[in-house]
Amino acid sequence: MKLVLLLLLCAAARASANCIASITTASGHKAPSRICSGDLIFNEEFNSFDFQTWNHEKTATGGGNWEFQIYLNNRSNSFVRDGTLFIRPTLTADKYGERFLTSGTLKLYGGAPADECTNPMDWGCERRGTNANVLNPITSARIRTVDSFSFCYGKVEVRAKLPAGDWLWPAIWMLPHYNEYGSWPASGEIDLCESRGNRNLTVNGLNIGTELTSSTLHFGPYWSLDRWEKAHFERRSEPEQGFDQDFHRFQIEWTKDYLQFAVDGEEIGKITPPEGGFWELGMFNSTIGTADNPWIYGSKMAPFDKEFYFVINLAAGGVNGYFPDNAENPGRKPWSNNSTRASTEFWNGRQQWLPTWKLEVDNGDSAALQVDYIKVWAI
Repeated sequence: MKLVLLLLLCAAARASANCIASITTASGHKAPSRICSGDLIFNEEFNSFDFQTWNHEKTATGGGNWEFQIYLNNRSNSFVRDGTLFIRPTLTADKYGERFLTSGTLKLYGGAPADECTNPMDWGCERRGTNANVLNPITSARIRTVDSFSFCYGKVEVRAKLPAGDWLWPAIWMLPHYNEYGSWPASGEIDLCESRGNRNLTVNGLNIGTELTSSTLHFGPYWSLDRWEKAHFERRSEPEQGFDQDFHRFQIEWTKDYLQFAVDGEEIGKITPPEGGFWELGMFNSTIGTADNPWIYGSKMAPFDKEFYFVINLAAGGVNGYFPDNAENPGRKPWSNNSTRASTEFWNGRQQWLPTWKLEVDNGDSAALQVDYIKVWAI
């Protein structure tokens, strides 16, 4: 017995000696109890839909951009098949009936904890449809690791295939777990991958649809001062070989000195903040004068020096300008970004965009955001 105990102690000592201290931190019930540099600390391969890892959002709030989808926990919209996560859009009218869009009342309250409405902003938990403003005509999914896993610093790789279909907006991104520097965007946002589902959407002759993917940091002292353009990077595919055609690897290297984005192993952008941190990078002193710096007590990486969790979602449309009014598309954009009836105009234009989703072909797989795996390594 003493020999066995001695052997176990020796093995533990060797393991401890081989553990190089990591700057990475992680929390949540899916986080490891010990972290060594180089460790794979999060490995989601979607062999099943693990509801202990992924929490569904349930809201009609529209992501702060008045997007046109409802997020629900429904296997028509979010499911795992053959080791791949699918987030697929459906029509709200297919569930509730088309008349419901103009006269029904959507109530997203639930009695069970898993059925609670997750975001009441902008009438996200209850709203009524009218002829002028229809209820969100698209149903989709947004899932997150807010309770199971969040981390600070590390290397991330997500292998995913992006959807095709006019006005679809896929995103794989990260949000701060505790908002320690204040409400968005003061505590930051890390967008690993965003795209537009239009195959032939162009601005000045350049495709900004499925042939373009972008990575972005959002940061600023308050909502109207988001300096995302200081940390926005894009990667184009070869013509007619968009990111909807095959799986690609979207990557982040996040350290105490910089945050670097890459696609398929090729760097697309790197942010190394100056000594004045993201306050200096955003040139906020020259913009807002006496407003307080929310990151003054953080490191130079603040707000990107705290733990973030993963978010995966598929949106449709919106009025924040992500789909520019001046963009050219084979089918005319059915709404304008300053319209007060944007969701209605979008729905009324479905004869233009719905055929591009090809929902009747192969279970609508081409319109789905597909994720093969998510991996995080400690550094």
